[in-house]
Amino acid sequence: MSRSPVVLRDATPDDAEHLLSLWGDFLHRSMSPLEEMELVVKRARASETDRVVLAEYDGAFAGAVYLRLEPRSPFDPELAVNVVFACVLPEFRRHGIGHALVEAGVQLAEQKGVGQVRSASTSTSRAAHRFLARLGLAPVAVLRAGPTHVVRAKLSPGAPRVGSRTALGTVLAQRRSQRRQESAD
Repeated sequence: MSRSPVVLRDATPDDAEHLLSLWGDFLHRSMSPLEEMELVVKRARASETDRVVLAEYDGAFAGAVYLRLEPRSPFDPELAVNVVFACVLPEFRRHGIGHALVEAGVQLAEQKGVGQVRSASTSTSRAAHRFLARLGLAPVAVLRAGPTHVVRAKLSPGAPRVGSRTALGTVLAQRRSQRRQESAD
């Protein structure tokens, strides 16, 4: 029986620097990135529903995942385990790290008697979509996001939109119309 070089463990605040290399782009920067990542880990450790699991490969940091136990929806109180921000460092891909991180989510679901495991990936990550599909996770929804001001502008089509080509076109058309009227007078 061969021993796997992949070891999973709960992250500690001392792991914040490693986690920063994976998740630094997702922080909202209210404080120093390192302090903020330490706070993320401390909150997860204190939570009954969240876990940050770190993967090591032959003793080296290789990846991590954030696990969260929460209701499936506001209308369905049944719990699900969300496997989010599952990331593997590029040099450790295709070594079983991703499988191990998803396995941590499945183990949590089994321990808590939860019947569903969910995950998400960016819309542009074809490799992540294929990986999750191979593990039996099917798409169930499309989550869309947009800046509030853009959505507001789309909801109020009559209002001129600052910085858009249609607003500029409208202004130029109004000026041309005014010039025509002035030259006709």
